[in-house]
Amino acid sequence: MGYERFDAPVVRPPGRLGQYWKLIRGDKPIGVLLLLWPTWWALWLAAGGMPPWWTLVVFTLGVWLTRSAGCVINDYADRWLDPKVERTRDRPLAAGRVSGREALWVFAVLMLVAFALVWTMNGLTIALSGIAAFLAASYPYLKRYTYLPQVYLGLAFGFGIPMAFAAVQGTVPPLAWLLYAANILWATAYDTWYAMVDREDDIRAGSKSTAILFGDLDLVIQGVLYALTFATLLLVGHRAGLGAAYWAGLGVGVLLVVYEFFLARHRERGPCFRAFLHNNWVGAAVFAGIVADQLLR
Repeated sequence: MGYERFDAPVVRPPGRLGQYWKLIRGDKPIGVLLLLWPTWWALWLAAGGMPPWWTLVVFTLGVWLTRSAGCVINDYADRWLDPKVERTRDRPLAAGRVSGREALWVFAVLMLVAFALVWTMNGLTIALSGIAAFLAASYPYLKRYTYLPQVYLGLAFGFGIPMAFAAVQGTVPPLAWLLYAANILWATAYDTWYAMVDREDDIRAGSKSTAILFGDLDLVIQGVLYALTFATLLLVGHRAGLGAAYWAGLGVGVLLVVYEFFLARHRERGPCFRAFLHNNWVGAAVFAGIVADQLLR
């Protein structure tokens, strides 16, 4: 079933470089976007507008590098599982076109470049990057031991939020942790759509996910997760003193999520994957609300 067609691929380089490009999901940019929006939320809120240009460059490139590294270590950890799952069996490691040693080298290079960038930031940001690296590297192994890897994904790949506040303000205020909590809820929700695509394959392979844990209550719990996400974002807006433009952005986000539930109402693989991809527009709507509110002041 070709449901990955909904993540429109970009052209990848030929030959060996093409396999590495596919390994880091260079041909599937949706993951970068889902991590980039919360990072930009944090940067614009921390700066009260456009953040310093170099900080924006570092965090934007850092999102791409760490997401790519996370994909590599995820495939390395799942090289026993991916060949058994319809959606992932053609990945370079699963298909044997890239070796485990090569994958670890690619992971190391990506993380070294990311660390080189973060070393241009202040000491607090550098210290927090160590925690972020640990969370990102350990995340893929959680699906063997817990049904909550989606929650850990939010913890790992939302850690750019406290780092962004640290880089801009030199501290991590309560607003940063509130925004981080909203991102954890959102990531758990959108990655559960993703897990619903693989649920039957994961059950057969002995892997774990929130989709398996939630069972027949998946849509109900998804509704609770999204409701908590937007409730937390409302608190973020109140604490940050944001106005009507931000509330309008949240309203658009809510309507987009309602459409996701319409898509996934029958729990079919393709529509669940489209619901997952659709979260890009949710993140964009929240970001547009933040920027518009700051521009209109």
